[in-house]
Amino acid sequence: MLAFSLGPIYGLAYGLSLRPALALSGAAFAGATGVACCQLIRDAPALDAGPLPPGPRVERLFYGALGLGVVLVALTLPLL
Repeated sequence: MLAFSLGPIYGLAYGLSLRPALALSGAAFAGATGVACCQLIRDAPALDAGPLPPGPRVERLFYGALGLGVVLVALTLPLL
């Protein structure tokens, strides 16, 4: 939902016209939906697999926070 809400605004700030900004926002939404489907549905652990060990969980949390930080920095660049 953030891709459709903020994507065209930032696309216009980067110098794109409205049509490509909307197209890129739609592509970002479709990509995020595909990644969410893979992580939450297709690659979900089996019910009888037991809890995940803390090592991979912390690593996944670290890489997610790092990715979010990169996205936030990229979103602030047109505002400088």
